[in-house]
Amino acid sequence: MEHIKRYHSKDYDTPNGSLVIEGPVTSERLAELDFHEGLVAFRQPEQQHKALIEIAQLPEGRIIIARQDQMIVGYVTYLYPDPLERWSEANLENMIELGAIEVISSFRGARVGKNMLKVSMMDDAMEDYIIITTEYYWHWDLKGTGLNVWEYRKIMEKMMNAGGLVWYATDDPEISSHPANCLMVRIGSRVDQDSIEKFDRIRFMNRFMY
Repeated sequence: MEHIKRYHSKDYDTPNGSLVIEGPVTSERLAELDFHEGLVAFRQPEQQHKALIEIAQLPEGRIIIARQDQMIVGYVTYLYPDPLERWSEANLENMIELGAIEVISSFRGARVGKNMLKVSMMDDAMEDYIIITTEYYWHWDLKGTGLNVWEYRKIMEKMMNAGGLVWYATDDPEISSHPANCLMVRIGSRVDQDSIEKFDRIRFMNRFMY
């Protein structure tokens, strides 16, 4: 499968100043930009900046960023599912995972995440993909936001809906381990039926076990 990446950008005004939301951004461009020290959800900022540069180099890798001048203040990553996760067992070239989404605290509540997802889907090539994201409550910043697990889940779901991702049922043990965890999916308009059926078999691997 040829992984086509068409760049799009959008100017976005927030109470804390205007942002440019853009992508997919090349690894070279990411290396030129500064990475905000408040982006600490997954790794230390320097390590996460390096990880984004590496993802952008992958054929299927996509990085969408929100930046203020030369400073990255938010990002979304798309790449193939982790080989250790069940989703990779489908062995689908046209399935990518929204792996991470992060925005610095001073821009939270300003719909920056929603707008990064909207810019992601402005690329017509996304109609060729099954896009998944797995949401686990233990990854959520409940302490920093002061929200309970269900309030946070509602916000996450609304944000993913902005990118066209909707809730899908699954018997995945990690997702099933807590009712707030969920699988969200967007199936592009050009995805073939065979791929959808393979994906469904991965969603329900224990269907015939009693």
